[in-house]
Amino acid sequence: MTEDKFNELKTKLERLKKVSQPRAAAEVKRLAEMGDFSENAAYGIAKGRLRGINQRIMDMEEHLKQAVIIKPNPRTGLVELGSKVTVEVNGKQKTFLILGSSETDPFSDVISRNSPVGRALLGGEVGEIKRVVTANKTIEYKIIRIE
Repeated sequence: MTEDKFNELKTKLERLKKVSQPRAAAEVKRLAEMGDFSENAAYGIAKGRLRGINQRIMDMEEHLKQAVIIKPNPRTGLVELGSKVTVEVNGKQKTFLILGSSETDPFSDVISRNSPVGRALLGGEVGEIKRVVTANKTIEYKIIRIE
């Protein structure tokens, strides 16, 4: 993942630990003080919410522990994970940033390496034409620049 995404996840994790988890724990404690758990639906819901937060914290910590920061090397001359690629398609230039699935934002031209266009462009060089076959047509992407 990119360093920006890594930092974003770290910030979310800290917010979960410092804000969401303590609030949820306080709510569970408050509802537990009301007595009979068997008829306290709000207590059950609050405990479930706290369990969900705790699970998200554990998942996020594991994800961050295993994360590898992407640092593209434009000197290779090849499109790789983390590359910003300018292509010509249908007579117009378009620039894509190719990242992992968790960071995609097609509306901002951040595409997944697993998308049809991302898969086609990976490994390509400037000047090369890559083809993406869809259900009813083939689209050609000419690589103009790699950053």
